[in-house]
This record gives sequence, C-alpha cells and structure tokens, in this order.
Amino acid sequence: MRLSLRQRLGSGPLFLQAIGLVIVTLMASQIVSTIFLMRVPQPPPDVYRASEVAQALRTRQRTDAREGRSIVVKTTDNIRGAGEDNRREQEFKHIVAEQLAIDPTRVQIWTDPGPRFVIRDRRPPRKETDNRRRPGLEEPVVFGDFEVAVLQPDGFWLAASPDHRFRLAPWQQRILLINLLSALIVSPLAWLFARRMSAPLATFARAAEQLGRDPNAPPLEMGGSTEVVSAVASFNQMQRRLRRYVEDRTAMVGAIAHDLRTPLTRLRFRIEGAPDDVRAKSIGDIDQMDEMISTALAFVRDATQPGDRSQLELASLLETVFDDAAESGADVKVDRSEKIVIRGDSMALRRLISNLVENALKFGGQARGRLTRSDGYAIIEIEDDGPGVPPEEMERVFEPFYRREPSRNRETGGIGLGLAVVRTVARAHGGDVTLHNRDGGGLTARVSLPI
Repeated sequence: MRLSLRQRLGSGPLFLQAIGLVIVTLMASQIVSTIFLMRVPQPPPDVYRASEVAQALRTRQRTDAREGRSIVVKTTDNIRGAGEDNRREQEFKHIVAEQLAIDPTRVQIWTDPGPRFVIRDRRPPRKETDNRRRPGLEEPVVFGDFEVAVLQPDGFWLAASPDHRFRLAPWQQRILLINLLSALIVSPLAWLFARRMSAPLATFARAAEQLGRDPNAPPLEMGGSTEVVSAVASFNQMQRRLRRYVEDRTAMVGAIAHDLRTPLTRLRFRIEGAPDDVRAKSIGDIDQMDEMISTALAFVRDATQPGDRSQLELASLLETVFDDAAESGADVKVDRSEKIVIRGDSMALRRLISNLVENALKFGGQARGRLTRSDGYAIIEIEDDGPGVPPEEMERVFEPFYRREPSRNRETGGIGLGLAVVRTVARAHGGDVTLHNRDGGGLTARVSLPI
C-alpha cells in the first residue's frame, strides 16, 4: 500500500522531523524578514545641525532633535583632544560661535574618524582665510560621534555631545515590527509541526492512564515516526506481560485453593470416628478453612474475570446499597448528593460499597455514606462509630486474610478479604481507598474514583 506524502513525512525518524522543524522555521523566518527588509528604505544617519548644537549649549540642558535624537550638555574640566581643524570643522565652529555670540577661539570640536561633515555650497568655493559665513551657504551638519566644547569664564568647559542612552530610533522600531510580523507568520507553521510531533506523547499519556483504570484496555495502534512505532510496540508488549503476570499469579492462587478442598474432604471423613469434643473442634476448623478457600476462589475469579464496564451513576448505586442494608434493619444513612457519572464495572463497585457498609455495621454498629466531587475524582466516604484502626495497621488491614485481634476476627465476621477486595476494585478503576480515624472516635473509609 502506497503512503501519502503526509504519511511518509510523519513516519520518518523523530530526530529528522525535529531537525526539519528547526530548518523550515528558520528559513521561513529569514525569507519573510528579507522580503520585508528589501522593501524598507535605508535608515538615515543621526544628523546634527550646527544650530541644534548651539541651542543645546545656550540652554545648557538636553535638547531633543529630530527623529528621536537628542544632545546632552555637561560641564567638565577636561575635553577630548582635538587636532588641527580642517575647513569643515572651522566652518562648524564659526557657526556655533556666531550663534552663541562668542569668540570662535573659545570653541573646540572633536570628531571620531567615522563622522563626516556635509556642507553644501551653492556658490564657488571661498578662500581658506575667509572664515565668515557667506549668504547662500547652507547650514553644515555632522553625523556620528562628536563633542563641541565652549570655554567658560571660570576655566571649565561646557561640552555638547550626542545622547548615547539606549533608545529605539524609528528605523529600529520598523525592524522590530518586521521581525514580529515574520514571527507571527511563521508561528502557525511551527505550531503544526510541534503539534504533530507531540501528539504521540499525548497518546502515550492517555494510554497509560487508561491502563491504570482498565487492565484489559485495548492495545495502542501502530503509527507515526519510527521511534513512536517502536515505543508503541514496547508499550503493548508491556501491557500483555502485565496481564499475563496477573493472570498467572491469580491462577496459581486459585489452583492451590481448589486443590486444598480434596485433603479437607478426606479429613472430614476421617474425624467421624473421633471423640465428640475433638470432632466438634476439628469440624469447626475444617469449616473455617473451607470458607476461606471459597472466599479465595471468589476473589481470584473476580480478579481474573472483570465485568464489562459502562457509564453508571454513582449516587444511585450508593443509595441502592444503603437501601438494601436498611431493609434488613441496619442503622444506615446516606446523604443526598449530585449525580456523578463514571465508567466502571457496576457489579464490582457494588461489591466495593457493600463491603465497606458491612464493615461499618460490624465494627461500628451504624454506617453513614456520602458522595462528593473533588479535583476530577468522585469521593465515596463511609463512616462508622467503631473503635477505629491504629495508625500502624492502616495499610495492613488491606492485606488478604489479615484480621485484627480481638475485635476484627472471625467471630465478628469475615476472614480478612473484605478490604482487600475493596482496594483491588478501586485500583482496577484507576482510584484508591484509604482509612482515616475520626476525631472523637470512629473510622472513615474514603474511596476515590476518577471521573
């Protein structure tokens, strides 16, 4: 079967897809920026007129010039060294002195090798000795780094120079706008690439969550890059191994429990001729062992053969279990709650609630239930007024066949599988169950199930 271009691109190595994303994004950004820059006029240099420099020296404060430029003025006792003035520098100095009405000898100017003076003369060049500004001569300007200083009567210099503080010139603002526009144009392309590359990770996250809720969840479908296909195959293989591991262990327990019934049956026949007191005690022990084996077989059967899961409403299920207990004369009460719908095994969840209600009645004399919602979980709480459980045994009571003495023993009911079944069912649905001693006495069993 021939693959489309999109499928061929998506099935390539993830490393190459990442490199392609970087290259395509950079090339697209550069192409867009180049197209915009070619249509933008060349930015003009920062040009300062002689009159602007003179104005700053006259007012002795920073002067804002055109196009966002500014000139700063400071008083100093040391100015930058200046060599012999050329004709253009002399012209600039004379105009500044003329604007300030001072002797040109009090004016010094320094420029770096980069700046240039521009003087447009509409008339024939004048002699070098003629320092007066003639009619028709346009005002000279300078651009670049410079310093024009005027000697003050107190011996200090008043120096004017370009303001070098960081600021965005109009042409720089245009460049930033161009880069922003190119990024906005390229962003959808990058988003599509990134989403396509990250989609397998989201699929793995959903699959892992589904596996925690339902061990019999269907395997993932193959597809995507070579790394993703390899990871999907490993995930499916892990899921099969986990299922086989659980099935093998539960099958082994079931086989042992089943095979134990044969020697128990032989023992029952052999003690028929024993004395009455010995026979009664032996039959009681055999009955207890037979009950444990039956319960173990039921536990294994339920663990290995989970029921079908469907959408069910927890509040109705909780009220049904409590109504059944109330019909038998038990002291039970359930709070009305909002309707919360989850996907689960109705028979298993009913057994979970029933076991908790039975425990509350056996060890506390009454049971109170409620259903709430919290952070994406349905919370079932069942309380009793019993003696509670010591903190060091909060986890041990969930172990199969564990019974606390003397309160939680066979005489009070059960063989130690009730809470084990509760935790197994809760965790099979992606949730859990915990026990909490209540202030003033009593125990609260809290079951959390993902919605």
